Amino acid sequence: MKEKNMPADYTRKIKEKIIGWGADLVGVADTSPLKALQVDPPDLLDPFVRAVSIAVRLPAAVFEMISDRPIPIYVSVYQTANRLLDDIAFRAAAMLQNDGFYSLPIPASQVLDRKNWQAAITHKAVARTAGLGWQGKNLLLITPRYGSGVRLVTVLTDAPLTADIPVKNRCGKCTLCRDACPVGAIKGVSTEDHYKDRDEALYFSRCADKLSEEFAKLPDIGVPVCGICIKVCPFGRKRKSYGKF
Repeated sequence: MKEKNMPADYTRKIKEKIIGWGADLVGVADTSPLKALQVDPPDLLDPFVRAVSIAVRLPAAVFEMISDRPIPIYVSVYQTANRLLDDIAFRAAAMLQNDGFYSLPIPASQVLDRKNWQAAITHKAVARTAGLGWQGKNLLLITPRYGSGVRLVTVLTDAPLTADIPVKNRCGKCTLCRDACPVGAIKGVSTEDHYKDRDEALYFSRCADKLSEEFAKLPDIGVPVCGICIKVCPFGRKRKSYGKF
């Protein structure tokens, strides 16, 4: 981390700027625990001590329209959120760079290894470490307020930002996502912190094959998305019976 005298509220000001550009949630992760992750390239995290995790909420109404498959309007919303996140991340990296800090935006939805479905870094792991939410039984990030109905992006930086801390897993005994999965890909296994690998939580190939070989080939879909497990999660649902979290 660079030795530079920064105002005590520098982290807060950075977060406020990012929220002002359209983000709904922002957190800062210490990259030390993230260095155990598989990243591409392998030395991706070496210059960086912090990772800024940024989330944009997807409209809850679009999930209420999903039944047993993704719909074209969901694809549009999904892709629009990714574009917005990439714009916000670029702005954030440029802002940090202008302040004298080495910074790199990681694209919101860029698969580098389509065989194993891996990106430069897993945004979900960064977001969990940054305290935006916890890793749910569906392997997605679950935020207290919006459930899994968010898209994520990451900005790596050597700026002296104050790191946030992870939040407690609140899935409990709920199995709604497991029960709703159309291919039984979700095992329903709980974790206090995070899964050692995705196979601990999912029959991953079932999910990947369903999305890429069936859903992506539906008319006006074209991308591997689903949305079913996001819809049924009680966190983020519009219904008053779930209350506010």
